[in-house]
Amino acid sequence: MVVLHGMLGSSRNWLSAGVQLTSHWHVHALDMRNHGQSPHADSMSYDEMAADVLAWMDEHDLPTADFIGHSMGGKIAMVLACRHPERVRRLVVVDIAPKDYLSRGHRAEFAAMHELELREIHTRADAELRFESRVDDWAMRKFLTTNLERAKGGKGWRWIINLPVITAALTELERNPVKDHEKFEGEALFIAGGKSHYIEVGDWATIERHFPGARAEVLPDSGHNPHMQSREAFVALIEDTFS
Repeated sequence: MVVLHGMLGSSRNWLSAGVQLTSHWHVHALDMRNHGQSPHADSMSYDEMAADVLAWMDEHDLPTADFIGHSMGGKIAMVLACRHPERVRRLVVVDIAPKDYLSRGHRAEFAAMHELELREIHTRADAELRFESRVDDWAMRKFLTTNLERAKGGKGWRWIINLPVITAALTELERNPVKDHEKFEGEALFIAGGKSHYIEVGDWATIERHFPGARAEVLPDSGHNPHMQSREAFVALIEDTFS
């Protein structure tokens, strides 16, 4: 099973759920380009990220796999399934639909990250406090600081992510990369958070059009991150569906 994280996330966000899934799968959680421990690149599109995943699979002699994709990673997984169905055995898409999200670009969060004076912070808690004026949600403030690490030599802080490139690519990353005619006929599971608005009632018809074999499930107590907010139910749902 190959796990693809969301925007500003990393494979670390999937450690707990990933460990639980190892009772049924050999789990690989990847860092997308410009995120986590992966290399930085000057551009960032869904075609490029899908190609990165295929190259990684080829390098590891992995002809096919089950995929879990969350948010941005869900869009990458949908692109892979529709355009390279021979490489995708089964698909799990987490709290994202094949549509544009042009009003969900986290502009306030990106503004807060760009405004942060890294020379003036001593701890991640300092960064969280400075985010308060821009970012209302404390969980999001904490999530953003997971992208900070100590600079070389232990003096000061630096961004792990390639913040300028991700910011420049944001409008493209908000768009739907799945073309009108594209379909994946294989098994698929779409999981929505009941407290999230990323998948709305009207989106299920669109999902079914592109993924006619899809099963739709809602985890009522979860927001946008079911793998963390409702982890036990999330893992059980995937295991019950595919194992």
